[in-house]
Amino acid sequence: MTGRMINRLSAVLEQRLPEQRLFLKSDHGMRFIRLRPATQGAILLGLAGLLSWTVIMTSVFLIDTISAGSSREQAQRESIEYQNRLNALSAEVELRTGEALQAQERFATAMDQVAVMQVRLLDAEERRRELETAVDVIQATLRRTMEDRDMARTALSDLRDAMQAETGTTETVAARDADLRRAIEVLAGALDATSGQRDNAADLAAQATQEIAQMEHELALAQERQERVFRQIEEAVAMSMEPLDRMLTSSGIPTDRLIGQMRATYSGQGGPLMPIAVSTMGDGEPDPMSLRANELLEQLDALNLRRMAAEQLPFSIPVQGAFRQTSGFGYRRDPFNGGRRLHAGVDFAGARGTDIVAGGDGTVISAGRHSGYGLMVEIDHGFGIVTRYAHLTRLNVRVGERVSRGEHIGDMGCTGRCTGTHLHYEVRRNGDPVNPMTFITAGRDVF
Repeated sequence: MTGRMINRLSAVLEQRLPEQRLFLKSDHGMRFIRLRPATQGAILLGLAGLLSWTVIMTSVFLIDTISAGSSREQAQRESIEYQNRLNALSAEVELRTGEALQAQERFATAMDQVAVMQVRLLDAEERRRELETAVDVIQATLRRTMEDRDMARTALSDLRDAMQAETGTTETVAARDADLRRAIEVLAGALDATSGQRDNAADLAAQATQEIAQMEHELALAQERQERVFRQIEEAVAMSMEPLDRMLTSSGIPTDRLIGQMRATYSGQGGPLMPIAVSTMGDGEPDPMSLRANELLEQLDALNLRRMAAEQLPFSIPVQGAFRQTSGFGYRRDPFNGGRRLHAGVDFAGARGTDIVAGGDGTVISAGRHSGYGLMVEIDHGFGIVTRYAHLTRLNVRVGERVSRGEHIGDMGCTGRCTGTHLHYEVRRNGDPVNPMTFITAGRDVF
């Protein structure tokens, strides 16, 4: 059965592929090569297989090229969208900060106006008291004058009666009566002048009362404006404080500890010891408005310390340009020896020479070649936080230099132990590696 099949197959091949002879002529004679049908079939099968393999490999290469192009375009779109979001959030933070500063300036202006109003109110109160004292003195003088007048009239009547009884004539009495009338006229003039002074004092007192009422009305309006300013500042502080607290808490460092260290770092103090405000009642205790102002100033100080801490910690993406994340934090298969190893950072792949920027404010503590890291920059951000930027092709900073968030520190490359152009980015807390994406993700809502 097998032999018949082979013979039948050979017959079909001879019909389709008849035997061919290839003649080779040389100086020594002529030779030929016989190409049997089976040999021709094998050659054709080999050529068909080679052609199929070429077509398949070309298709695979084209599919990989199209997929890689789509991934790069998607990464570029995501990067542009992320940058736009960062810019919008940054503008909103700056707007909120400007509103808080404007509200603080309005609050300071309102406090100055209140101080002026308090001084005017004190002056008016003192003037009213002086006028009341003057009116009391004038009224007492008037009463004494009226009593003296009545006594003088009584004495004059008694003197007339006595003289008329003794002398029996009224001439002497008339003369003395004239003298007494002149004296009474003098006293009446003094009394009229005193009455005029009293009326003037009463008018001044009424005017002072009106001024005091007007000042109290202006003071009430100023207090209402102060209340609005206080509310605006407190709302702005609350809105700015909430995202900062969430971001700082996500860093794994207690917020109280961060604020305490920032306060200890910026602890310059001095100046004379003076109270913030003194009550108008003269008891030396700060009034409720001053206490509220002190509390608000403490909140603004706490907000400023949080912003300083946020600027110092590495919450920003360290790559400025198109990139894609090629490896995350944690255990992975080593690209060189295949073993399972801890990857202590994240890898961002991009074009050679892409700008690498600082993730936060800090001091450069290392800048140079470090074994498998290649060219590396290491930045100390305080609070036990250190960031590493490895496999760079060029360094742009030196040891001891202070850098700010977003400042250009080097260019992406492939130095050290690497398989392609990328940035190896690490965040270490007290020497232990932590996931950098924890900081970057937390910072997306603020920066």
